[in-house]
Amino acid sequence: MAVTGDFSGIDPGRPSAARVYDAMLDGSSNFEVDRALARQMLAAEPRARRWAYANRAFLRRAVGFLLDEGVRQFVDLGSGLPTVGNVHEIVHGYRLDGRVVYVDVDPIAVAHSRLLLAGDERAGVVCADIRDVDAILADPVTRRLVDLDEPVAFLAVAVLHFIAQNPGPMLTGFRSVAAPGSYLAVSHLTTPGDLSADAAEVVADYNARTATPLTFRGRAEVAGLFDGWQLLAPGVVPVDEWWPEPGDLEELEAHGRVPIWAGLGRLGPAV
Repeated sequence: MAVTGDFSGIDPGRPSAARVYDAMLDGSSNFEVDRALARQMLAAEPRARRWAYANRAFLRRAVGFLLDEGVRQFVDLGSGLPTVGNVHEIVHGYRLDGRVVYVDVDPIAVAHSRLLLAGDERAGVVCADIRDVDAILADPVTRRLVDLDEPVAFLAVAVLHFIAQNPGPMLTGFRSVAAPGSYLAVSHLTTPGDLSADAAEVVADYNARTATPLTFRGRAEVAGLFDGWQLLAPGVVPVDEWWPEPGDLEELEAHGRVPIWAGLGRLGPAV
């Protein structure tokens, strides 16, 4: 299905991170330029689609864990295009009083999300750069759905590697307004140890053509993003090793580790 709507401000000749990711997940909300780049990436690195699905599975497991912990407010930073297993679907399948705010700067992602959520008073979309903490918190959608006096889960899943500058100050901004018992979930790309020259060339080409180039970070750098949060077990680990489900370890043994770090932190009481 082609992308439709009034997207006059979009350059259809320039790939978008959200749309390329959607193409990787076999979605339909993308342009040919996004599909072409996804095909190019998969030709150079056939494991990339598995990596995308593994990241999506982490999101599902993390949200499930948070629901079990009693969290009922979620802010999905850099939420991208709607696809199977959206946060609000997971949340509302568990508890009907759960509330979800999606945040993205991509107009197509925002438009599709608003269409999907039309009539749902328990979820909404904010069009903003995730680095603009004040704008996100002041947005009427956030103010309606999120009570900062109660615990909230901030989900920064597969988004911080699109920020070249240190994301720490941004995350500190969210932490500074969060109630004790709040959470931060992060997944972040790192450089595969066996990345081929062809795949490296594709990454370089993507970085040259998009407004959101990739910045790879190592395990210690990702762990540093949890400054001020209590990093929960098992710590910062490959995304498919974060509390894997039955069958996941067999997949790991067959295909190797996914080059995405993941972790979950909890905010303790003020001291």
